[in-house]
Amino acid sequence: MQKVDLNGKTILVTGAAGFIGSNLVKRLFQEVNDATIIGIDNMNDYYDVSLKEWRLEQLKLESGKLKVDWQFVKGDIASKKTIDDIFEQYKPAVVVNLAAQAGVRYSITNPDAYIQSNLIGFYNILEACRNNPVEHLVYASSSSVYGSNKKIPYSTDDKVDNPVSLYAATKKSNELMAHAYSKLYNIPSTGLRFFTVYGPAGRPDMAYFGFTNKLVKGDTIQIFNFGNCKRDFTYVDDIVEGVVRIMQGAPEKKTGEDGLPVPPYAVYNIGNNQPENLLTFVDILQQELIRAKVLPEDYDFEAHKKLVPMQPGDVPVTYADTSALERDYGYKPSTSLRDGLRAFAEWYAGFYQK
Repeated sequence: MQKVDLNGKTILVTGAAGFIGSNLVKRLFQEVNDATIIGIDNMNDYYDVSLKEWRLEQLKLESGKLKVDWQFVKGDIASKKTIDDIFEQYKPAVVVNLAAQAGVRYSITNPDAYIQSNLIGFYNILEACRNNPVEHLVYASSSSVYGSNKKIPYSTDDKVDNPVSLYAATKKSNELMAHAYSKLYNIPSTGLRFFTVYGPAGRPDMAYFGFTNKLVKGDTIQIFNFGNCKRDFTYVDDIVEGVVRIMQGAPEKKTGEDGLPVPPYAVYNIGNNQPENLLTFVDILQQELIRAKVLPEDYDFEAHKKLVPMQPGDVPVTYADTSALERDYGYKPSTSLRDGLRAFAEWYAGFYQK
């Protein structure tokens, strides 16, 4: 592994107004000295834009206190010119690509958004990395690539050729494209398969956030697969910790026996390595929402939940094997569901009910 010193470097984070992106930028502000951090986001309205604006506002406040050189570009990675201009102007040494159209269900009804952002956008990033001296490209993949893999826990050594949604297919494509570019142009790249990320100021299309919005309004929530889903819920700070560590260790450039580069390429799972039943998750969420006074003490939870069949594109279980992450970076996510959902409930109370 090649050590990458982030101090004094220019770092590009795509999807910087997103859930993981904004948390990563905030963390880099605190950790990295004399760096220039460039964020790009197209601020699309896939979910409430005011949440993205709030995250950016937090970053602006934070950067002012810390005197970080923080530059935000409102733009789309699917625009080749936009990406080329950023690389030409700022010459980033480290690139973290988190910009993507997310969500399994949305990909069934709006496939075009996924092709634009996840394929064309990522291609533009790869091309820019090919034409500029980038020390490390880190990019978001997803646990969705495992499809309906029967073997658990999911290991990065498993074959992942059977995606069950277009979203998953685009993420698998990103890994394949990155591998080809690593091999052809010797670009050190690391893909990260994230497992069900949650936390304060998260994505409103994620189950815990959607459930909360519905319960507050007195609507009924639907629990899929009759509650027999298990998810490896991973707290956002744990994801960010993993990303920051991985940014600092790039796959090493080596030459093979044929005299050609061995692709400096790696893929890791970042998950909690502890799948929780959806009903347990919802039960803890309800307790924490009552504790944070988002819901009243006597809330009749049973009257507001309905067990329903599985949705197309969904999988019954996600479960991360994180042994490679532990071996190479000495790190394993550890935030408990109770602590993570408590932080979310307290944030929700402050943000929506102030």
